[in-house]
Amino acid sequence: MTFTLRAGLLACAAGALTASAASAETITIATVNNGDMIRMQKLTDDFTAKNPGIELEWVTLEENVLRQRVTQDIATNGGQFDVMTIGTYEVPIWAGQDWLVPLTDMPEGYDADDILPAIAGGLTTDGTLYAAPFYGESSMVMYRKDLMEAAGLEMPDAPTWDFIKEAAAAMTEGDVYGICLRGKAGWGENMAFLTAMANSYGARWFDEEWNAQFDQQAWKDTLTDYLDLMNNYGPPGASSNGFNENLALFQQGKCGMWIDATVAASFVTNPADSTVADKVGFALAPDKGLGKRGNWLWAWNLAIPAGSEKTEAAKAFVAWATSKEYTELVAANEGWANVPPGTRTSLYENQEYLDAAPFAEMTLESINAADPQNPTVDPVPYVGVQFVAIPEFQGIGTAVGQQFSAALAGQISAEEALDNAQKLTTREMQRSGY
Repeated sequence: MTFTLRAGLLACAAGALTASAASAETITIATVNNGDMIRMQKLTDDFTAKNPGIELEWVTLEENVLRQRVTQDIATNGGQFDVMTIGTYEVPIWAGQDWLVPLTDMPEGYDADDILPAIAGGLTTDGTLYAAPFYGESSMVMYRKDLMEAAGLEMPDAPTWDFIKEAAAAMTEGDVYGICLRGKAGWGENMAFLTAMANSYGARWFDEEWNAQFDQQAWKDTLTDYLDLMNNYGPPGASSNGFNENLALFQQGKCGMWIDATVAASFVTNPADSTVADKVGFALAPDKGLGKRGNWLWAWNLAIPAGSEKTEAAKAFVAWATSKEYTELVAANEGWANVPPGTRTSLYENQEYLDAAPFAEMTLESINAADPQNPTVDPVPYVGVQFVAIPEFQGIGTAVGQQFSAALAGQISAEEALDNAQKLTTREMQRSGY
């Protein structure tokens, strides 16, 4: 009798556990394979402990592949993902198509008003937030202070492109390259850098009548100087290098300077990952004396596609991953210098963070200096700093990026790359009815 009762109780308990597991809701999260997102995955035990009815499934992809996959899924209402990692470029376009779930009723205490205005502005349509920023960034110069000193130079807080070229030449020696820049083709890879650089040179993607501008002198000057820097002072095989590849080179002590996302600062100054952690200095992105710097404005954000059938669970995860509490969780586990930057005003009022992150003030200054409404020296009909906020840009930007990457690889000349860019951009814009 006792045995039968015990067996029955055990069976009931096993059944309850099975039922509980079966009732758990699994949300699928598409994200990018960079350091901050990998760190988030390692910390999600905190989320699942607080939300025992929700399980997480991760799809982690390289940046260009992520963009292709999530764009295809959301445009076809595929429902493959419940949370997507998307950029500042996609949010207003997709929100306008009713492809995203509005984040209008986040949990109590989320404090959406604390999001930096410069970042929130790109994620808000008609006063409604459609994505929550996981981290925000601009771009800046990261450089080796020891090599700069050995070259007899001093990096200004606000350098010019001419100084960058001088410093790259002076710091190139042996297996150390004076400068590392993005060369991998993609609208969010080499074209993010080159479009921001072009802004400072007085170049534009389009004039006010939507005519392509790659046949203008400002673009020729931009591409010529970029290729000179990379061919003379950059690493071999640079046409294959994106953010992650250049980060690894800099951490290994192979780069005198690297102009890229401000979010990289915590990774190049982390002794656990970087062999030059105690030798890194920071400066604003360079200018050409025309009133614009070569810095961009971006955020990687978590958004919920309208095709998801698990929006409440997805919203709970988005709120957790982009909250003040998550920032404190990272600080407790990794130190304040490694928290996701560039999203909340309160972070830049936190003295513990300012003391731990020597790059904090430069990051905030760079973010606030970027102007998506007026990104170029001369007027343009578009918004966006390192991108053009129209649906067609994703395809056009990548196609142009392939031309410039081919020029960097020595497969075509700068003149051919610009001529091809002009023709393909003109053709695609005409097809789209501009």
